Amino acid sequence: MIARYTRPRMGQVWTEENRYRAWLEVELAICEARAGEGEIPSSAMEEIRSKAAIDVDRILAIEETTRHDVIAFLTSLEEKIGPSSRYIHKGCTSSDIVDTANALLVQQAGKIILEDLEEFLHSLGKLAKKYKGALCMGRTHGVHAEPTSFGLKMAGFYAEFVRHRKRVRDALEGMRVGKISGAVGTYAFITPRLENAALHILGLAVDPHSTQIVQRDRYSQFFTALAIMGGGIERLSLELRHLQRTEVLEAEEGFSKGQKGSSAMPHKKNPISAENLCGISRLLRGNALAAMEDQALWHERDISHSSVERVIMPDSTILADYALARLKGILDRLVVHPDQMLKNMELSFGLYFSQRVLTALLEAGMERQKAYETVQALAMRSWRDHIQFPQLVAKDENIAKMLGKEKLGELFDPSAYLASEDTIFERVFAPEAGDCPE
Repeated sequence: MIARYTRPRMGQVWTEENRYRAWLEVELAICEARAGEGEIPSSAMEEIRSKAAIDVDRILAIEETTRHDVIAFLTSLEEKIGPSSRYIHKGCTSSDIVDTANALLVQQAGKIILEDLEEFLHSLGKLAKKYKGALCMGRTHGVHAEPTSFGLKMAGFYAEFVRHRKRVRDALEGMRVGKISGAVGTYAFITPRLENAALHILGLAVDPHSTQIVQRDRYSQFFTALAIMGGGIERLSLELRHLQRTEVLEAEEGFSKGQKGSSAMPHKKNPISAENLCGISRLLRGNALAAMEDQALWHERDISHSSVERVIMPDSTILADYALARLKGILDRLVVHPDQMLKNMELSFGLYFSQRVLTALLEAGMERQKAYETVQALAMRSWRDHIQFPQLVAKDENIAKMLGKEKLGELFDPSAYLASEDTIFERVFAPEAGDCPE
């Protein structure tokens, strides 16, 4: 299922081979920096460049003996390069390589997620613009409140996902750091100048003080950004699920030819994609909690974070990629029913006009408490006796006398609720807020 929606390249980011390639990229950058300082002879550097290669099977075979992945990786390189390999990893500790490579891998994954967000925002923005002005019932507590438009609903989600995009970008920038500072971060066998040169080659910033590792508050920020985005995915998915309920049916997921909704009930069409995405958001939140648990380590480091990150780094980024792609697919195939929205508005007998009547009475000079009680009494009667609320208001002598026939006629136009829709759209789709779809 995931493969149908997710770019294969996200999975490729987290293959064993790509992980070792990132390690090799870091080791080579350190060697290039040393060569630039005259610490590695040009002939040795050329041999390192030409012979360094990844052999996943050999690394894994060596690790069966060493029980240490970085040592297995280095041993494999030594076998391929020969004597010049003595310059590789000089003065470094495992975390210099692993944490710096993690930054490279997260940047690769984050780039894909940001591309997903751009594509998703484009689809969401198109949907909002298409249904701008399409009246529907706004609900609070699941109960009819006042009219809005389906376009405004979608524009609200668009504004939220622009914020998600910014959070992910900011978190990625926080992760764009490496460390090559040695065993406990004191540069005892390497220099800050060498670190800066190597990280410059890699396109990474220097962590100002890394102890033996890059501190995991950076990781927490990244995984929390994904989790918060997951909350937005769930909020939109939950809205779509509610709108597909039989009693509502204002929008529904596309249903393909040959698709089946139930093994027992042939009539079923269920919001399965939106339901799946609500579940995925729970995993993203759980992984964010695991990332926060990794912040507190013993002294300069321990490895209790390592096993967690081997799971949550690929899982959260793959899930985020999958969720955004699948949610985009829902929006692109969404079946919207504007006629049903108008029908549903009338299920509450026009009670949504109550605040307009209340406000008109207040403006006409009636005391607030009296005005509220007058309108509420008519509203309760409308609901109890299934009588249109506007009819009851028009027949009330006190209201008619106070407001007059012309004013009463102006009160019951539902389009009045969209008087500021243009302003909201202008704010949401302003260039500084996000890309404005055609």
